[in-house]
Amino acid sequence: MKPIQRHAAASTFYHLAGCSLSDCACSGLACFAARADDAERWQRATRQVPPVYCLGQCYAGPSDAGHDTRPHIGVHGRRSVLLNNVLAGGVRDLARYRARGGGAARLKAQRMTPSQLIGLVESSGLRGRGGAGFPAGRKWQLTAEQRARVKYLVVNADEGDPGAFSDRFLLEDDPFCLLEAAAIAARAVGATKGYIYLRKEYPQAARVVSAALLEARAADWFGPSFDLELVMGEGSYLCGEETALLNALEGRRPEARLRPPQVTEQGLFGAPTLVHNVETLCAIPWIVNHGASAYAALGFSQSRGTKLLSLNSLFRRPGLYEVEFGVALSDVVERLGGGLRRGALKGLMVGGPLAGIVPPALLSTRLGYEEMQAIDCAVGHGGVIAFADDTSLLDIAAQVFRFGARESCGKCTPCHLGAPRLAELLHEAKNGGRIDRSDYTALVDALAATSLCGHGRGLAEFARSVQRHFGGEIEACFD
Repeated sequence: MKPIQRHAAASTFYHLAGCSLSDCACSGLACFAARADDAERWQRATRQVPPVYCLGQCYAGPSDAGHDTRPHIGVHGRRSVLLNNVLAGGVRDLARYRARGGGAARLKAQRMTPSQLIGLVESSGLRGRGGAGFPAGRKWQLTAEQRARVKYLVVNADEGDPGAFSDRFLLEDDPFCLLEAAAIAARAVGATKGYIYLRKEYPQAARVVSAALLEARAADWFGPSFDLELVMGEGSYLCGEETALLNALEGRRPEARLRPPQVTEQGLFGAPTLVHNVETLCAIPWIVNHGASAYAALGFSQSRGTKLLSLNSLFRRPGLYEVEFGVALSDVVERLGGGLRRGALKGLMVGGPLAGIVPPALLSTRLGYEEMQAIDCAVGHGGVIAFADDTSLLDIAAQVFRFGARESCGKCTPCHLGAPRLAELLHEAKNGGRIDRSDYTALVDALAATSLCGHGRGLAEFARSVQRHFGGEIEACFD
C-alpha cells in the first residue's frame, strides 16, 4: 500500500485523516432515509465529529462500523457479467479465481494488439459506470493515441455516493477481476504505471486488494512494463471527481481542475491518463472472453450491457442486484426490492445525491442514460435510495445541500458559497421560514452555469429536478 506524500496545504482537506472508523456511525442519505428504524444510532451519527457519509452498508441503515451483515445478491437479466464470483461468496485467492475461469481474458488479450482491444471495447458499447456514461472505448482511444513515454491507469475506487455499495463488493469478493481488467486496459492504452485509489471507509476491501496485488505480482500478471499500486484516501467525496482524484494522488489539494486539457492528454503528473471506476473495468474480462457483440446484445437503446444497483434498507429485499439496462424502475422497486417494508414510496433517488428524485408517477421510466436524463434524473453510480412518506421533500433537499456544502472542495465560488447558502435557506424553511424565490433561483442558476465540476452542477440539477417533480412541496416555501 503506497503512502502519499502530501503537501502541507493538502493535509487539512481530508476530514478522516488520522481518524479511526472502528466505532463510527453513518450519516449518509441512505441512513437518513432509514433514520426512524434506529433513532439512537442516527442521532449518534449526526453528533459524530468528523461525520462519515457512507460505510457501504446502505442495505442495513442506519448503519455503523460495528454491525455489518452480508446483503442479498441477485442477478435479474439474461446473463451475469459482474456478479458470478460475488454470488459464489467471494473469490479472494488466485488459484480459485483461475479454477473458475479467471485469467483467461488476460492471456487472450496478450495475443491481441492494442488497437484490437480498443476496437473490442468500442464495439461493445460499454460506457463509464461512474456517473457520466462516457464511452469507454473512446476514452481508451484518446489515451492510446497520445505519444508519451509514461502513461498512467487510475482506478477510481472512491465510491463515495451515499446509497452505493457495488464497488465495495466487487473489491472485497472479486479483486482479481479488477486486477485482470487493469492489466488488459494498461496493455491497450500503453500505461506503464497504475494506481487504485480506494476510500478509507472500505478497510476490508483494502486488505483483500492488498493481498491480491501480492499474489498477482508473484504470478507475473503485470509483466515488466506495468505495475499497479493501492493508495488509500482519507475522506473526501470530491475525490470521486477524476481531476480531484489525480490531484490527491499527486499529494495536492483534491480540487477539481479546469478542462481542457482532458486527463487523457494531461492527467496524473501531466501525463496521459486513463481513469475508470471499478465497475467499468470489471466488465472488461467478460467482454474479452465473450466478445463485443455478446455484451452489446444486453441492455437497450444507447445503454448496453448490465448495471449494478444498490438497494437501500427501506426495501423489503435490500441488496446488490445486477440488471440489464432497460429494466423499468417499477420493476426495480417491486420485483427486485419487493416494495417498501413500511410506508408509501415518496420518491426514488437513483444514482447518488447529485441526481434527481424520481416520483412514483414516473416509475415506468426504463433504466438508461438518456432515458433517466430525460426526466431530470440520472443512472449515476447505481445507488437506489427509496424514501418513504415519513420524509418530506424539504427534509431530503436540506440534507442533500448540507452534504453538498460540506463536501465542496472550495475552489469555485458558486459551489463554495452557493451550496452552504442554499443549505441554510432550506434549513430555515424546514423550521417555518420562507425562501426568497429570486435569491434561490439565482443561486441555483449560478451553480449550474459557472461551477467548475459536476459537484456544483449536480446540486443545481438536483434542485431543478425536485422543483419539476415535487413543485407543490417546494413552491409552498417560497415568498
